[in-house]
Amino acid sequence: MVIDRLYRLASIPALLLSAVLVVASALPSAAITLLRDADIEYGLNRLAAPVLSAAGLNAKRVRVLVVNDSSFNAFVIDSQTIFVNYGLILKVTNPEMLQAVIAHEAAHIANGHLARRMQNMRSANSASGLGIALAVLAAAAGAGDAAAGIAIGTQSSALRAFLSHTRAEEASADRSAAGYLTRAGITPQGLVDLHQIFAGQELLSTTNQDPYMRSHPLSRDRLRAAKAYVSSYGDQSTSNAEANYWFARARGKLSAFIRSPKWTKRRAHEETAKDVQLMREAVSYHRQRNLKASLSALNGALALRPNDAFYYDLKGQILMENRRWKQALTAYRHAVDLAPSEPLTLGGYGRALLAAGQPKQAIKAMEKARARDFRDARLLRDMSLAYAKTGQTGMAALVTAERYALQGRMDDAGRHAKRASALLPRGSATWRRAQDVLVAAEQYQKRNNK
Repeated sequence: MVIDRLYRLASIPALLLSAVLVVASALPSAAITLLRDADIEYGLNRLAAPVLSAAGLNAKRVRVLVVNDSSFNAFVIDSQTIFVNYGLILKVTNPEMLQAVIAHEAAHIANGHLARRMQNMRSANSASGLGIALAVLAAAAGAGDAAAGIAIGTQSSALRAFLSHTRAEEASADRSAAGYLTRAGITPQGLVDLHQIFAGQELLSTTNQDPYMRSHPLSRDRLRAAKAYVSSYGDQSTSNAEANYWFARARGKLSAFIRSPKWTKRRAHEETAKDVQLMREAVSYHRQRNLKASLSALNGALALRPNDAFYYDLKGQILMENRRWKQALTAYRHAVDLAPSEPLTLGGYGRALLAAGQPKQAIKAMEKARARDFRDARLLRDMSLAYAKTGQTGMAALVTAERYALQGRMDDAGRHAKRASALLPRGSATWRRAQDVLVAAEQYQKRNNK
């Protein structure tokens, strides 16, 4: 698992770029930090798939990503990604609660709430209107404090209208989420359990409320509505062993990397699945720099699941971080053979090839990974190094520019895009990519210099 810093609004489609830049210049912070791990993301997307399908969304296109934040929050900022804080994943106690969160956020996509929020921003002609629009995007992106700060000073009537609209959206998302869960054969009780976590939150000051409470206004009325739905429609669902397994595995691995190794060792035996227990122990030993014990535990997990690409991926990561380049390359090669389309695994394989002194082969693997996941800033950093080692300075400058743009460092992105434009064949596809970054950087600079 790696930490990756991402520009908060990078996911919004390019045709909305000008609107994005307005927001980016106004928000105090426009970046989030992701925890990227192929195993965890696979597990979360397995849990999300039936919910997304029930919502009429393409489960292969909408992804669930983990934000490196301990608070209880989840949000969407585009139609293809649901962001969930790791604090939420660790706090919920069963897969149905997590699926209820995913269903609620999926409803915001399916019900067109994001499009209306963007339209509100584009149509804002007054200072109060613009303040509300910025608050909408900040709240949608999980920045509850930023949203509150931006809204200060706007006309109270406009603010009341906005809050009323938000409450209506949240109630609508709840109703839709309950329906999605039922159609997917998942108990809607998870939605009730989720709301019960916030019992009494409305009595707290906003500084003490959970961020999910501030960006997803909750009330006892919504809790009652969720209970009424379960009572009216009943619960015909049955326990899903597969969902229980992937929830335990994703949550267990996340916990093993986040919490102390001693805590993990004390609690790992509680896992029902033996391979998940061994995986958690492997991570804890790795974090204590005990390579022998870590590999022993992980090999035990692989003995139970010999065709598990993600355990080979973890083995490759552990070996790489212990500078065992050749062994890491072998582990990653196994992982890629088993999951040839997984971008994070392909990126790890490319990184291992680069470390093993094979930059040309590394570029091939990394290009495949980039084609499947443009958000991986760490991959772009590795690609720039691989291109530089093969003498392709124009491409090295291009991917560096794209990495800085992804991270919101538009001044740096513009400098490298300008260099790439001068080095790449004029009119080529790669030259046009450099021009796209250069234009975006220039627009950003113009807006900030006003």
